[in-house]
Amino acid sequence: MPTRFLHVSDLHVGGHDEGRAEIEAAVIELVTDRRPELVIATGDLTHRNRREQFERGAAFLRSLGPPVVAIPGNHDIPALPPARYVRPFAHFEETWTEAERTFQSDGVAVCALNSVRPWKWQRGALRRQQLDRVATAFEDVRAETLRVVALHHHIAGPPWRTGKRSIPHRLDVLAALADARTELVLSGHTHQSVLVEQREFLFRAEAPGGIVLAVAPGLGNPHPGRDAEARGFHLFEVTDDALSATTYSWTSAGLVAVAERIFPRLLPR
Repeated sequence: MPTRFLHVSDLHVGGHDEGRAEIEAAVIELVTDRRPELVIATGDLTHRNRREQFERGAAFLRSLGPPVVAIPGNHDIPALPPARYVRPFAHFEETWTEAERTFQSDGVAVCALNSVRPWKWQRGALRRQQLDRVATAFEDVRAETLRVVALHHHIAGPPWRTGKRSIPHRLDVLAALADARTELVLSGHTHQSVLVEQREFLFRAEAPGGIVLAVAPGLGNPHPGRDAEARGFHLFEVTDDALSATTYSWTSAGLVAVAERIFPRLLPR
């Protein structure tokens, strides 16, 4: 049986909330039909880091049914000092307990990384210790289990919002994730869908396999002036042979599957 999981990002609860109820109802209906075993939410769950925004976002994500791996985004910390530097993740941890959760089943293993840095509002970063943690998390995971890393800030650039720079030292980050046998990296931040396999743009002779980089379109809308941005998510399905990703977007016709990509898995035989 294939394993399915849902990837959502950038809910921005408390932002420009027009149409949110209809979109959330459509997501609930799809989840009821497709039955993913896990929901991964890669940050910006709130628009302004307010407790009631966290509560509303958590209520929606938990209403979907499956376990939720939630990760903070740059909008999920206080906008101003001193709270931004003293206790930046207080509200997030009140709601979700921890910012770097792991999850493992027979089909998928997830290692969440907190890329938010209070002094880097937009770009974020990862420390060497965090990358080492990925290697530890995946050390005893069987080959058939899809190994997933989730963070807020993107590694692959978006097709439209090119002004948002990717996470620093991304070549080093990719190399460390490849060494940890990561197969899929999930992120958000750009509000633009990206699905690309590392070997489409970067080749490592010592690594026969590649990493799929997936950036989810934002599920929420932060500002009225960005009404033209796609709102949606990715639904993944994994077997021993392939990883497929379906992109869903909210349109005038409702929730529509607008694209699908299939990536072969190179498992040891």
